[in-house]
Amino acid sequence: MLFVAVCLVAANMRPTITAVGPLIDQIGGDTGLSVAALGLLAAVPLTAWGLVSPFALQLSRRFGMSRVVLGSLFLLLAGTLVRSLVTPIAGLWIGTVLIGVALAIANVLMPAVVKRDFPHRVPLMLGLYTALLGGVGAVASGVAVPLSRLGDAASGWRIALLVTGAALLPLAIGAWALATRGHHAAHLAAPGDGLSRRGIWAEPVAWLVACYMGLQAATFYMMLTWLASISVSIGRSEIAAGFDVMTFQVLTIAGPFVVPLLLRGRARRWVPAALPVLGIAGVIGLIAVPAGVTAWVLPIGLASGASLSMALTLMAERARDHDSAAALSGMAQSVGYLVAALGPVMFGWVHTATGSWMWSLVLLAVVLIAQGVVGLFAGRDRHVFEARGSG
Repeated sequence: MLFVAVCLVAANMRPTITAVGPLIDQIGGDTGLSVAALGLLAAVPLTAWGLVSPFALQLSRRFGMSRVVLGSLFLLLAGTLVRSLVTPIAGLWIGTVLIGVALAIANVLMPAVVKRDFPHRVPLMLGLYTALLGGVGAVASGVAVPLSRLGDAASGWRIALLVTGAALLPLAIGAWALATRGHHAAHLAAPGDGLSRRGIWAEPVAWLVACYMGLQAATFYMMLTWLASISVSIGRSEIAAGFDVMTFQVLTIAGPFVVPLLLRGRARRWVPAALPVLGIAGVIGLIAVPAGVTAWVLPIGLASGASLSMALTLMAERARDHDSAAALSGMAQSVGYLVAALGPVMFGWVHTATGSWMWSLVLLAVVLIAQGVVGLFAGRDRHVFEARGSG
């Protein structure tokens, strides 16, 4: 039952975010938000993840990991309802903040849950978890624009965000509550000696994982936010552009299944550095032949999905126990998503400044190159708190 619950939680970690990209022009048209403001809107969840992530471990220690995950699911539902049903524009921003806070907590704790409950299957479980993130998120992107046709210009995008964001949440809440009933008492996180709570920020390994997380996330969210606009700019329809975003995310499903296989080989040390190379090839193709956007999202999507799975795996495998894994996950996702939040904003700003998507895509290529460089060091078999004997 816990396996099913983990899968259902994974299925709800992306739809509230991925449906926004294909609808961004509709949101802008209804609310009057500029391109720069829409970029900021896309960055709100990432900023919330960065600011809230460090507190997830403290909440887990006080209330128990399983109970806090359940609370985050309820908060996610509340944010989805506020964003979709509260009609003043403030509801859009407030709901998005609540969604960001909820996802921040769950994002931090789920790798630690896997480390705790599936200690011998971490790469496989996190690969499956990441694939579900991409798969369900892809469906949300693909159906967002058709669902918006159920309403008018003012209500269509709200209907689409409500349906894509809330459809599976009740199932996840119910399954998680049933599967973790015994965990609330039996698996309260130990208070510890404070080492993993404070000392994690002084760990070089943690900073490498954080940078890797941030750079791969920046790539994903730049593509997620602006791919539809790029597609429309070359003459594709709004619906076709939405399916381009869906295709990108569908392809992120395959990447996570490759990572566990690569990590079994002798070259596992180099896997984090090698994954972005595929994405760089796709971005170069997109710059050179934009009309082939549907083909170029193939390597970018594969690299993105594999990179997220690799980042989550690093959070689990660079820690000796689930408490240290939660500390590392919180720190890495805090720093990582603050870095990632700059991605959509900078991507949009470069387009506004130059009037061309080409230079925005050059920025994307630079981010992928930086991810590869960080991966050279993050791939070394080191652990947080290793020198101090923690674990």
